[in-house]
Amino acid sequence: MTSLVLGQLRRRPAAFAGTAVALLLAVAAVTLFGSLFAADLATPAAVRKASAGPGLMVIAGAFGEIAVLVAFFVVVNALGFALRQQHRELALLRTVAATPRQTRRLVRGEVLVTTLLVTGPGWALGAVGARWFLAALQRRGMASPAVRVPGTPVPMLVALAVVLLVGLAASAVAARRISRIAPAAALTASSTEHARTGALRLLAGACALVGGVLLLRLSATRPADQVDRAGQAALLASLVLLVAVALVGPFAARLLAAVLGGPLRVLAPGAGWLADANLRGYARRLSSAVVPVALLVGLSGTMSIMTFIAGRAAAAGGSASSASSVTSATDIWLRQTELAMLVCFATVSVVNTLIAVTADRRREFALLRLVGATRPQLLRMLSAEAVLTTAVGVLLGAAVAGAATSAFSAAVTGSAVPPVPVATCGWIVAGAAALVLPGILVTGRWAVGGPAAELVGGGRD
Repeated sequence: MTSLVLGQLRRRPAAFAGTAVALLLAVAAVTLFGSLFAADLATPAAVRKASAGPGLMVIAGAFGEIAVLVAFFVVVNALGFALRQQHRELALLRTVAATPRQTRRLVRGEVLVTTLLVTGPGWALGAVGARWFLAALQRRGMASPAVRVPGTPVPMLVALAVVLLVGLAASAVAARRISRIAPAAALTASSTEHARTGALRLLAGACALVGGVLLLRLSATRPADQVDRAGQAALLASLVLLVAVALVGPFAARLLAAVLGGPLRVLAPGAGWLADANLRGYARRLSSAVVPVALLVGLSGTMSIMTFIAGRAAAAGGSASSASSVTSATDIWLRQTELAMLVCFATVSVVNTLIAVTADRRREFALLRLVGATRPQLLRMLSAEAVLTTAVGVLLGAAVAGAATSAFSAAVTGSAVPPVPVATCGWIVAGAAALVLPGILVTGRWAVGGPAAELVGGGRD
């Protein structure tokens, strides 16, 4: 079994490289905030009270709650896609007498090996990040100069256990379908895509949607002197809504692609028609590509607009607590740091997924070349797909950001129509496009090359 695990990792290094980066960031995030919790617990109460801020425990909790959840979101998305890419190999193993239990053991082994490989660097990155973050807080008077990050290994061990648990749970869900059906059916299913989203997945998406709506209501009903709590509830609601988007992603992506595909067919009759047909026919693949884009746009937009709303409310003579706690230089730095961390996670997810999705289509491109398509035609098709993928991801992310900031605006200003920093939002959309378009096209230039007949026959990956 060990040789099979290592063989799978060597066979698809690109897919597992993306998963490894996601797992590394998750280990680092849990280690970072766990170390800050340990530092606060190891500090005497008299020393903790010497700082002017809300306390290291409160700051680490507010940061860690969202950052760790986003890190796990990225891990689950990366693992799910990496394992979907292995359906053909796993199906072939089933046809040569591998049992469902052995298939699941292989998948668990891959997750275990990948997690262990990145644990050391993740621990180091998290420990360095904890010391940097604590020093930055001390320079701003939000933590006592006497606080030190302890040398206990407990945060690191907790990080390993939690990330491994999340990874194994995500891999169990991803491997469930391919290990439960008959071997011949598994081989057939590996080369096709279900047209319908499963009832259980839709139910989970509906539950996540309801949870997000409840959090939005909690945010909108906070009094004006509880801006921080309203903001935290709105940010958490945006993350829960993004989970709902990921769960119902194939359905939502197919619907939006159908709406946006019409104009694309008119503007680019050849490449646009083929791109629209590809994206609608492979909605699950489209969902894998647009969910990270929605994550990037949704979280960046939510935090940027929330900061803009709070700043305008304070400038217009809002409550004293709003002005002091939301618009101070220290709080702005905290929000910018949190935003930078979340954008880092989302960017990794976008780049990893888009490169893996495009690179995995070499056989499809080779087949199109054998029936007469030229490489320039395929690149034009990929350009149209990239534009449509960007548009769908931006729209989904904007919808989430709009809902979250509307609730926050209702709590802060009394109006559910939030003021929008147009320039900032424009930069967010431009940043998403700058990641998606080159990510697809640069990988696409490589993917459309190579001997077509050999690729179709399975001789090369």
